[in-house]
Amino acid sequence: MTTQQIPVVVLAGFLGAGKTTLLNHLLRSSRGTRIGVMVNDFGDIGIDAMRIAGQVGSTVSLGNGCLCCAVDASELDEYLEVLTRPESRLDVIVIEASGLAEPQELVRMVLASENERIVYGGLVLVVDAAEFSATRERHPETDRHLPIADLVVVNKTDRVSGAELLAVHETVGRLAGKAVVVDATHGRIDPELLFDRVVPEGEIEGQMSIEDILYGEGDGDGDPRAHPHTSYETVSLTAATPLHPRRLMAFLDARPEGLYRIKGFVDFGAADPDNRYAVHAVGRFLRFYPERWPEGEERLTQLVLIGSGVDAAALRKELAECEQNGPQDAPDEHSMWGVLRYVQQTEEEPEAP
Repeated sequence: MTTQQIPVVVLAGFLGAGKTTLLNHLLRSSRGTRIGVMVNDFGDIGIDAMRIAGQVGSTVSLGNGCLCCAVDASELDEYLEVLTRPESRLDVIVIEASGLAEPQELVRMVLASENERIVYGGLVLVVDAAEFSATRERHPETDRHLPIADLVVVNKTDRVSGAELLAVHETVGRLAGKAVVVDATHGRIDPELLFDRVVPEGEIEGQMSIEDILYGEGDGDGDPRAHPHTSYETVSLTAATPLHPRRLMAFLDARPEGLYRIKGFVDFGAADPDNRYAVHAVGRFLRFYPERWPEGEERLTQLVLIGSGVDAAALRKELAECEQNGPQDAPDEHSMWGVLRYVQQTEEEPEAP
C-alpha cells in the first residue's frame, strides 16, 4: 500500500493581513490533527514556548500534538526531514512564508524536495480587505504573488462595505486567475479547505468540539465571526463503473473555476485492473498514487471535491460522463499515459506484495 504523504501548505501574506491570526485559528481548531508549523518571524503567534525558545534551530511541542520550529529558508529541507520522521506522527505541515523568502521560492523548494514523505498542499495567500489598495501600493509584488496562489483568503471582510469588498474581489479575481477566493473574518477558514482533519478517538464526527464552543461565537471583543462553512462546498461522488482515463484527464485538465481540492480513489477498470489510483489535487497541483486493490474490497471510484462557488450538479454530470460505456468504450493501451504523467516516479519502485 502507498505510504500516506504529509501535505505541506505554504501560508503567505503581508504584515497585518491576518496570516498569524489564521495560523493561530488552525492550531486552536486542530483537535486530533497533528500540525507541524515552520515559522521565521513569530509576530503575535500565541505560542508561549516559541516566544521563549524564539530562535532559529528551535523545535518545541505545543502540547496538543502539534510541533513548531523556527527555521531559515536554507534549512527548509533539513527541517522537513525532521518533521516528517515517523515518530512525529504529523498530519500536515504549514510553512509561514513571512520573513523566509518570496512565496514562489518556498513553493519551488517544496516541489523540488526529494523528501518522499511530503506532498505539496498549496499556496494560501492572505490579503487584508480593508488595506488591499494601500498594500498593493506599498508592495507592488502583491500583483506577482496573487497569480501563483492556489487559495486566496480575503480577510477582515467585516471592516469593509459591500461595495468595497466587491472591488477587492474584482481585482483579486483578475490577478489571481483560477485561484479559489474565499472570504474570512478574524482569519477563520475551515481547516478542511487545507487538510483532512483527524477526529479524536471517542469524538463523534461533526459534533462541536471544545474549540468550537470557545472560539466559535466571537473573538473576545464583541466582533462576530463568519461561519467558516459558508464560503465553500463539498461534493462527494461514488461510481461503480470504472472511469475512462482520457476523459477523466480532460476533466482534470480543465478543472472548473472554484474547484480547489480533489481527493479519493479512482477505478480505471481494464486500463489497470491490478491497481486503484489515489488522487490528490490542490489548486493547479495534481498527483496520482497507484496502489494494489485491498483484498475483498468493492471496486469503486470514490471522490470528494471541495471548492467555492462550484456547481455540484454540473460536477456530478461531468464526472458521470467520464464513466466507461461498455466493452465498446474500453480504454486502449495508450489511454493511461496522461494519468501516468502525474505519478511520482522513484528510482527504485518497491516490489508488489
